[in-house]
Amino acid sequence: MTISHGEKNHNALISIIAGSTSDKEVYGKAEEVLKENKIAYDLQIISAHRDPDKLDKYLKSCKSLIYIAVAGLSAALPGVIASKTNKPVIGVPVSAKLGGLDALLSIVQMPPRVPVACVGIDRGDNAAYLAIRILNLINK
Repeated sequence: MTISHGEKNHNALISIIAGSTSDKEVYGKAEEVLKENKIAYDLQIISAHRDPDKLDKYLKSCKSLIYIAVAGLSAALPGVIASKTNKPVIGVPVSAKLGGLDALLSIVQMPPRVPVACVGIDRGDNAAYLAIRILNLINK
């Protein structure tokens, strides 16, 4: 179950937030896995740098249990989300530049009390599989 950009899926268990539509190839992998497993999700394109107010508003109103944050370059999005919620955040680094190493390091080097799980570069599918495993723990 997906929803178009801007609208919100109020039944979503998982929110996929990507910093740019140029990350479609990566967040599309997460969408495929969630669709295959019939998991309700919401997809939003919100940049932590260009749309911080929109991100704040979305996070305050979002009922999802888990966030998948897809970001390249400085990859601030997962850390910003984690700083504003107590829900699990899974970061997906995108290989936009430097083979994705810049994004990977930005996601894994979070300060204390701002945890972000991180999957491999461009591994939107693994982010979805991890989110499903977390949901399975919640639903036991």
